[in-house]
Amino acid sequence: MLRLVSWNINGIRSPLQGARYEEPSSCTALAMGRILEKLDADILCLQETKVTRDVLTEPLAIIEGYNSYFSFSRNRSGYSGVATFCKDSATPVAAEEGLSGLLATQNGDVGCYGNMDDFTQEELRALDSEGRALLTQHKICTWEGKEKTLTLINVYCPHADPGKPERLAFKMRFYRLLQIRAEALLAAGSHVIILGDLNTAHRPIDHWDAVNLECFEEDPGRKWMDGLLSNLGCESGSHMGPFIDSYRCFQPKQKGAFTCWSTVSGARHLNYGSRLDYILGDRTLVIDTFQASFLLPEVMGSDHCPVGAVLSVSSVPAKQCPPLCTCFLPEFAGTQLKILRFLVHLKQDPVFKQSALQPSNQTQVHMRQNKARVRSTRSRPSKTGSSRGQKNLMSYFQPSSSRPQTSNLDLPSLGTFVTPKTSEEDMVANVVEGQAKASEAKDEKEIRTSFWKSLLGGPSPMPLCGGHREPCVMRTVKKPGPNLGRHFYMCARPQGPPTDPSSRCNFFLWSRPS
Repeated sequence: MLRLVSWNINGIRSPLQGARYEEPSSCTALAMGRILEKLDADILCLQETKVTRDVLTEPLAIIEGYNSYFSFSRNRSGYSGVATFCKDSATPVAAEEGLSGLLATQNGDVGCYGNMDDFTQEELRALDSEGRALLTQHKICTWEGKEKTLTLINVYCPHADPGKPERLAFKMRFYRLLQIRAEALLAAGSHVIILGDLNTAHRPIDHWDAVNLECFEEDPGRKWMDGLLSNLGCESGSHMGPFIDSYRCFQPKQKGAFTCWSTVSGARHLNYGSRLDYILGDRTLVIDTFQASFLLPEVMGSDHCPVGAVLSVSSVPAKQCPPLCTCFLPEFAGTQLKILRFLVHLKQDPVFKQSALQPSNQTQVHMRQNKARVRSTRSRPSKTGSSRGQKNLMSYFQPSSSRPQTSNLDLPSLGTFVTPKTSEEDMVANVVEGQAKASEAKDEKEIRTSFWKSLLGGPSPMPLCGGHREPCVMRTVKKPGPNLGRHFYMCARPQGPPTDPSSRCNFFLWSRPS
């Protein structure tokens, strides 16, 4: 059996410090190893790792018993990024970063790129620059004993911000590039699995509030998924896409099967979320080898939960990891780095380079004149008082004339120092006096405190919500517009279905400016 798990981890370093695993940050390797042990995956695909190569540490990347592969964002630090951890028993034969092939090193790459003539080189470079795709190719053996090729595409698809229409166009182009690459791999004879965060809830059953969303079915991302996937279930339908949603194949009518929840509204408490994470397999692979597809909502540490699938195949590990493996990175390979690796070649203009390295004749004349002037102004020691030998260190020290001589001081004898004896009455009086001063200081502090409390009333009490008569919570408007930055009050309960009395009510009140 081959067990696959995908998880949008929302920062690969965040779950390592959560209460679920309770390891200190100094035990990163132990914490990451325990995550892998708990998820029990032969291949674990992570999205939104939010690390770049300069902050990737060896305990995070090199885990005993696993080989790992990372794709980093090249535009922003702490943004996007995907990673794949494979057990040594599932070592891939090839690994590649990106979908376009522009990041390929042509040594241990997956290949099969398809027709990308619709994209410009700048567009392809932009789509691959955010570290959103990572491919690993594996050899698998079916129960019939046949050896086949399986390619996993670990993706973190872009989010379409309503306030940024250019990001919707970017998302749809990324979808198009992903489909071209996946279909090219299928045409080359490889089985393909697309797994990760697709950032789209496909059907109304996959979203908690699809009924109230305007034009839900007309969303461009959902239309793209309609063309990519076959109809729900493994049966033949009117549309026969090249891929199948494995979870809906096994659970076609399961409601409340969500994988992402808002952390701000506490929606996970009442399971008020959406299903954005998928494991999509090509039709033949899903029908012939998939034994189960599941969600793991009990696993905390992120605003997403892991999803997984079990295949009735065995992995045939490669003898050596592909060059993209993190164990081959110079900083983790255990080899001494050359200083030239830290230097960047500076491209200079030929004219500037010549002027910088070869001064002009006029400059050389000025330099010689300056040197002669310096020599002439230098004081020369006299021949009679000079000594070419090395000077003694003690010659630099002279006795201070202002320092008083010890012999001229009249020191008092020890007998003149007499310790006065304090009586018991004097000691008691001192204690009483100290207590009185402390009491006076305490009274003065209380007077000052009460004065400032009367002057500054402090924050006003929170208003009570209309639905539950409970204290509200204050929020701040972050959406651009006339109300940006304003504060308001709302119900403090977690977000949930309107029919659930334990969920948040619709109370709203603007906060008065102080």
